[in-house]
Amino acid sequence: MTPDAAHLLALLPGDPDIVHPMVALLLAILLYAAAWAIGRALAPRLRHRLPPLGDALAGHVRAILRHGVAALLLALALVLWPTGSLAHLVVGTALGGAVALLATHILRGLAIPRWAVAPLALILFILIVSGSSGGIVPVGEMLDRIGFTLGKRRITPLGLLSIAATCVALFAAVRLTNRLIGRSIQKTDGFDPTQKLLAQKLAAIAVIVAAFFIGVDLLSIDLTAFAVFSGALGLAIGFGLQKTFGNLIAGIILLMDRSIKPGDVIVVGDSFGWVNKIGVRAVSVITRDGKEHLIPNENLMTQEVENWSYSDRNVRVRIPVGIAFDSDLKLAQQLMLQAAQDSPRVLRNPRPNVWLTSFGESRVEHDILVWISDPEGGVGNVKSDVLGRVWQLFRDNGIAIPYPQRVIHHAPDTGRP
Repeated sequence: MTPDAAHLLALLPGDPDIVHPMVALLLAILLYAAAWAIGRALAPRLRHRLPPLGDALAGHVRAILRHGVAALLLALALVLWPTGSLAHLVVGTALGGAVALLATHILRGLAIPRWAVAPLALILFILIVSGSSGGIVPVGEMLDRIGFTLGKRRITPLGLLSIAATCVALFAAVRLTNRLIGRSIQKTDGFDPTQKLLAQKLAAIAVIVAAFFIGVDLLSIDLTAFAVFSGALGLAIGFGLQKTFGNLIAGIILLMDRSIKPGDVIVVGDSFGWVNKIGVRAVSVITRDGKEHLIPNENLMTQEVENWSYSDRNVRVRIPVGIAFDSDLKLAQQLMLQAAQDSPRVLRNPRPNVWLTSFGESRVEHDILVWISDPEGGVGNVKSDVLGRVWQLFRDNGIAIPYPQRVIHHAPDTGRP
């Protein structure tokens, strides 16, 4: 408490034990109202000036600003009253609530589960209120006295709380950093979609590794204690997690050589669809039925894969059609070509074509060859549209589509054996 603050409080009339807490409560309410107005005014500007931050904490920017400004103003207001007084406790309680709400909105904005957010917010509130009443040191000593020894390390409630708070804070920092880096990479014009995805994956791995070593340093963990288990851990990774690491490396290789990219139309075994996402473990392929197949990355490296859009997105579709032998062959071919050209998804360049392929048992076989540039939209619907137009044109122009016929000759019964 500064001399100027003490002199100012001495000017207040009435009993200090009653007046000062009421003044502190009124001041806390006014400061929170001011913080609410500041947050409402600055939130749109902050989203405009820092779009990656606004995207990462979508829906929570205004609340974060409100509680952050309130915490700052209330922390400054604490100097008006001496530590341990009732007025100091009132402002400290408001400060604890502001900090707890600030942490809650930041962590929830980063999609941290509520079960992890609530304990951390409660710990922050208790610590700040205890410090305002002058009792943070006794509380810490009490939590540190309770515990037991495990090997060379003593396990106490205070240590467990510190570990939990550090882990949640590092997890939140990793999520925020990855979101900011991801938004920045997505808005970079020099990379194609595959290079952006690879950069995001490598940046995420680097952030996780950095967070691990920072956490080890903050928690004072002696890594030499794990030296005994390093051989067993390496053996377990070699046997138990061989496929996992193989899929991880295969995914990085797929992103680097760009043989398969998000948006490509591929065929792997019985799976046909377009690549939705290349993950750490598997590639997500969405079929025309809306089913999402998760194919391990390693399978795409070792099996034969048809990529319909690897170097060119144009795909040729073959549509077989048969006509009767007594039909006007030239007219039928013109009608098939017209049906292909009228289909909206068929490309004009390369232009569609009609080939006579063979003379069947009951009909003249043709192939309508058309090109499409959006194979992710499906192939069957293109065939259906072209065949429907062929059927209508054939009916309007008297072209017959034959069907197989079988003639059975029955010999008369002569009565002879």
